[in-house]
Amino acid sequence: MLRRERCRVRHMAADWRSDTVDRLRALILEAEPDVVEEAKWRKPRNPDGVPTFSCSGLICTVETYKDKVKVTFAKGASLADSDSVFNASLDAGTRRAVDILSPDELDEPAFVQLVREAVALNRA
Repeated sequence: MLRRERCRVRHMAADWRSDTVDRLRALILEAEPDVVEEAKWRKPRNPDGVPTFSCSGLICTVETYKDKVKVTFAKGASLADSDSVFNASLDAGTRRAVDILSPDELDEPAFVQLVREAVALNRA
C-alpha cells in the first residue's frame, strides 16, 4: 500500500513557488505513479518539513527558498541528464539539483524523463 503525505509549506504565501511545488509533485507522479511522498527533516523554522519523493530509494527532495524552488536528486551525478536539466550542485559527488528561478523555466518533459531515470537507477 502506498503512503502519500501531502507536503506543503504552510507559512509560505501562495505564489509561484508553491504553484511550482504542486506542479513538480504532479510531474513526479506522472513519471512514476508508485512514488511515495513524505515530509522529512521537520524543525521549528520549517515545521512542515521537506517534501521527499521515493521509489525503491530516495529520488529527490523539493525545497523552497526566497528566490527559487530547488529539486535535489539524491543520485543525480549517476543520471545521464541528456537534456541538461541540472543547473546546480554540478560539482557535488553524488547529488545534482535543479534550481527553478521563475515559474516558466522548467523543461517538463525532460524533468519527467529525469525522474524516470532516477527510479530506474534505484531499481537496478
